[in-house]
Amino acid sequence: MPCVYAIATMDTKGVEIAFVAERIRSCGVEVVTVDVGTKDPAVGVPDYSREQVAASSPQTNPLMKSERGEAVTAMSAALVKFLVAEYVAGKVAGVIGIGGGGGTALITPALRALPVGVPKVMVSTMASGNVGPYVDCADLTMIYSVVDVAGINSVSRRVLANAAHAIAGMVQRSLPTAVEKPTLGMTMFGVTTPCVGAVRKSLEARGYDCLVFHATGSGDRAMENLVRSKLIQGVIDVTTTAVADEVVGGVLACGPDRFDAILEARVPYVLSVGALDMVNFGAKETVPAKFQGRRLNVHNAQVTLMRTTSEENRQFARWIANKLNRSTAPLMLLIPELGLSTIDAPGQPFHDPDADAALFKELERSVEQTELRRVKRLPLHINDPEFATELVNTFVSMTH
Repeated sequence: MPCVYAIATMDTKGVEIAFVAERIRSCGVEVVTVDVGTKDPAVGVPDYSREQVAASSPQTNPLMKSERGEAVTAMSAALVKFLVAEYVAGKVAGVIGIGGGGGTALITPALRALPVGVPKVMVSTMASGNVGPYVDCADLTMIYSVVDVAGINSVSRRVLANAAHAIAGMVQRSLPTAVEKPTLGMTMFGVTTPCVGAVRKSLEARGYDCLVFHATGSGDRAMENLVRSKLIQGVIDVTTTAVADEVVGGVLACGPDRFDAILEARVPYVLSVGALDMVNFGAKETVPAKFQGRRLNVHNAQVTLMRTTSEENRQFARWIANKLNRSTAPLMLLIPELGLSTIDAPGQPFHDPDADAALFKELERSVEQTELRRVKRLPLHINDPEFATELVNTFVSMTH
C-alpha cells in the first residue's frame, strides 16, 4: 500500500521526524522515514537510509563530498531521482519534510518534482519569508516551524503534530478518480483578457475544461507543470509576454525552459504573441537606469510597463523560434497584425506598427515551417472577436 514518505536529515532531525512519523501512524496512515543526512550517523533507524538515497545520485556519491554545500546539493539531486522512482513504482501516497535552511533547500526540489495532486508538506524555519524559491509553481504546502526544528518542546510538538495530521488528512481524503472533461491550458494578461475570455467561453460550450493562467512567469511555469503531469491535454498559449521579460530583464520572466514541456508532451498547441509589446517592472522608480528615456506606461502604483523596440522584438522572435523548431506535433502560431494588447492599438500608448512588424517578419523568417508547424498572419487585433474565433477553430481542427 502507498505510504507517506517522511524525510529529514536524520543526523540532526532524527528525533523530530520520528515524532512526525508516530503522529501520522496514529491517524491510521502508513509511513516510512527517509534519511537524507550527509554528515553524522542517523539518530534512530530510518526505513530508507542515506546510502539508499545516495545510490540514486545522477552523478557522484553525495556521501563522498567533503564540502557540506556540495554534499547537500548532490544529495538533493539524488533525492529527486529516488522519490520520483518510488512514486512511479506506486509506493508514494504523500510526502512530508522537515528542516532548517539546508534541509529545506535539500528536500523541496524532490517535492516539486512530484505531479500536481500528490500531497506535499514542508515544515521549515524558512516558511515565514520568501518561499518562492522553495515552492515555485508546485502545490507544496509550507508550514512555519516557529521555533527551530531542534527537539520536541511545547511549541514544536504542536507544530509538528499539526503538520503530520495535515498530511494524513490529505492522503486519507484524496478525491476519487473521476471521468473528467478534456482539459486545456490558456495564458492571459489583463491586456489580452477580451481574447482569452472569448476563447474560453467558446471552448467551454464545446465541453472543454479551460484552465486560465496569469502569464506572469510563475503562471507560465504552473501551466507547463500541469502539462508535464498530464493534467492538461491541449494548450492555447495566447499570451507569451513573459518571453519579453526573460530576454530584456523584466520582473515576470518565464525562465529558460518556457515551451519545453508543451512540445515534449506533443499536445495540440496553438499559440500567439499576446503582450509581447511590453516588458514588466515594479513601481516606476524601480525601472533600471539603462531604460530611462524609453516609452513607459504606469499600469498602477506597483506595475510599470515598457514598450518593446523593433530589435527586442526580433530577439523575442528568435528565442521563440529556437524552441518551436524542436516541435514534432501539430503546432500553429497565429499572428495578429493589428496589435498585441489593449494598449497596442491605434490611439493607445504602445501602438507601434513598425516594432510589431519586426516581430512578425522575424517569426516568419526564423520558424521553420512544415506540414505540422505553421505560422499564419491575420489582419486582426489580438482582441478582435474574429481572432478568438480563429484560435478556437484552429485548435478544434487539430483535435478532430
